[in-house]
Amino acid sequence: MTTPNTERALRLTVFVGESDGWHHRPVYTEIVHRAHKAGLSGASVFRGIEGFGASSMIHTQRLLSLSEDLPVAVVIVDTEERIRAFLPIVEELVADGGLVVLDSCEVVHYGDDRERNR
Repeated sequence: MTTPNTERALRLTVFVGESDGWHHRPVYTEIVHRAHKAGLSGASVFRGIEGFGASSMIHTQRLLSLSEDLPVAVVIVDTEERIRAFLPIVEELVADGGLVVLDSCEVVHYGDDRERNR
């Protein structure tokens, strides 16, 4: 068995509310589009089924307590240099509320090398 090709990276996770907006567009959508425009390697949005944040109000998707502001996490993994260069853009978008988390991580590459050599 061969050892997979790995490299150090930085994971950016931005927690916002589903109803948080930026110029009539969801903040999470704006983050993804700006990450794409900045040439980052990828971005994924995950919708939470329940959670609370700074307001301490619990938001849930359970039927009896329908929430229009479920937690959303935008996750982006790239080199530390590229993620740190993207932070001012994120700051602009979450200035009114949101949580930004940076984690060092290790990326394991499988499959086609052409994707990484862009």
